[in-house]
Formats: sequence, structure tokens, C-alpha cells
Amino acid sequence: MIKVGIIGGTGYTGLELVRLLHNHSDAKITHLCSRTNIGKPVIEEFPSLIGYVDFDFIAPDDESLFECDVIFFATPHGVAMENTGAFIEKGIKVIDLGADFRIKDSVEWSKWYGMKHTQSVLLENAVYGLPEVYKSQIKNATLVANPGCYPTVITLALKPLLEAKVIDTKHIIADCKSGVSGAGRGANVATLFCEVNESLKPYNVNQHRHKPETQQVLSDIAGVEVNFDFIPHLIPMTRGMLANIYVDLTKDIDVQELFEKRYQNDPFIHILPSGIYPETKSVKGTNNCHISVQKSGNRLIIMAVIDNVVKGASGQAVQNMNIMFGLNEGLGLEQIGLLP
Repeated sequence: MIKVGIIGGTGYTGLELVRLLHNHSDAKITHLCSRTNIGKPVIEEFPSLIGYVDFDFIAPDDESLFECDVIFFATPHGVAMENTGAFIEKGIKVIDLGADFRIKDSVEWSKWYGMKHTQSVLLENAVYGLPEVYKSQIKNATLVANPGCYPTVITLALKPLLEAKVIDTKHIIADCKSGVSGAGRGANVATLFCEVNESLKPYNVNQHRHKPETQQVLSDIAGVEVNFDFIPHLIPMTRGMLANIYVDLTKDIDVQELFEKRYQNDPFIHILPSGIYPETKSVKGTNNCHISVQKSGNRLIIMAVIDNVVKGASGQAVQNMNIMFGLNEGLGLEQIGLLP
């Protein structure tokens, strides 16, 4: 049984890890950390866990964490960077759901996150945790940088086309919408009910922190520099993410067949039949990504949806853990979408 510790157990991604790992046959959460709730029973903070969790929160620096086989950091940027090394030295695997090890260029990382990156060796050795792209590297990794939600859905929508070299990589538009949970659980005026209800707004256009991360992985897949315009939007719902990607084809190909073949061995990627469009509610609560494609002359529209908290965060982290420990990558992730 894999002993799991979660540092950052009171945010949305930490709680989602608890939900998913509860049903995992080969893993058990033994430690749940919170700086502000040390010694407090978990069920007092989260009554939904009554009957499922029967221990207290501990401090993130509690030495009992070294008893774990894997540590998940579900923390703001900067936390994992300063604390991961101690676990790696003791042979404990680490999966960081934050941004500390996603961007390989430390100068570029500092530019976007406003602090100096202090762990160059860890950064160099970290594996980007998108299983549909880097599964072979994840298998042997000790440190995995779990991707952001936007980079996940954008990359999955573009991967087959970039691999086949059939699109113009200089003129890509990524028009994306995310539920409010993507902003995290912390108090923020911009995500108050009265601010987001009955409203739809773009934000951080071409300035979102997920852009350099996305550009890095897209360029790696394509073998050339990929440029794209990135327009994220906030939509008034809790979970879900939709990406509409617009590209120009450079070859006349059967796009439906291309996507179906490229993803035929990836259990969580589902290519919808022609004329069926993806809906966020169809993947709610699951680790699935639904993709649909539609051509108009040489213009191609790729539509993709994920649950930003699952495939965009905690579910993908569990998928990575499974791969790192040589398990079936779907363990604990077999949920069907929640309807209605």
C-alpha cells in the first residue's frame, strides 16, 4: 500500500486528492497537512469527510511525513521549491500540483512568478507530468511537475496536429473558459459571487502564467517554436474548462481519423463522433478529456473540455502517481461524469 502525504490539504486540489485517493485500491492517505489547522480533526474543517477520514491535520514540517512513499504538494508557488529536496533525499517521490517545476528556464519562471528560483538541480530533473505526452519519463521520475489546467486542455487539443506537422504553428488561437474553482479557495474580490454571477469576462489576455508553460510543451512536441494567442475567460460555474482552439491546416488530412488514432491508447482521452460537441458537464468529476474537431476549408476548430480540478489538477496527479509506481494509470480514476 502506497503511503500518501498531502501538503496543502485545505485547498480545492488537496481536498480533491482526498476524494479520489479514498477509492484507490493501492494507496492510502496517512498524513494531511495544514499550517492553520495543526492538531484540528480534519472532519471539523470538512464535515463532508465524516466517516472517511479519522485523523488530525499536522504541520507541513512534521517529521512523520518522512514515513510516506509519495508527497503531493497542493500549495502556492514557492512552497514546494523550498521543501521538496528533503523528501527526494530520503527516496520519497514528490508530485507538485503547483507551478514551481513546470517552466524549465529559471529566469523565465522568475519573470512570471515574481521570485527567484532557488532549486536549479531539482528544476532540471523534474519531469513535466502530462501522461499523454511524457509517460515514459514519468515512469522513472522522482519529481513530477503536475501541469496547469489550461496547459493540459490546450496541449491535448493540439498534440496530434503538432506531431503530424499539419498546422501553421505561428498562428494559433486558444480561446478558453474556466470555472471559478480554478482561482483557488482563498478570498478574492474578483471571485465573489456578486462579481462572477451572470457575467463572463476575459482576464490576463496573453499574460496568464500558464502561457509560457503551455508554449514550452507545445514547442517540445512540435520540434519548433510554437506561438499562440491565449484568451482565458472566467465563467460563473464551479468546475469545468472549455478550450476552443483555432488553427490553419497546411495539409488536407482526415482530422477525425488522426485524433482517433493518436489517442487510441490513452484511456482518459475521448474523441467524440463528428458533429457531437463537448460539454463541461459530461466530464464533471472525472479525469476525462472530451475532444471534437470541425473543419471549415483549411481552418480547423478543436473543442476540448476537462474538469479543471480533476484532469486539470488532482486527477492528473493521481494518474502520475500510478505511473510512477508501476500501477494501472486508471486506478482510483474510474468515475463516470456527474449528471445532471
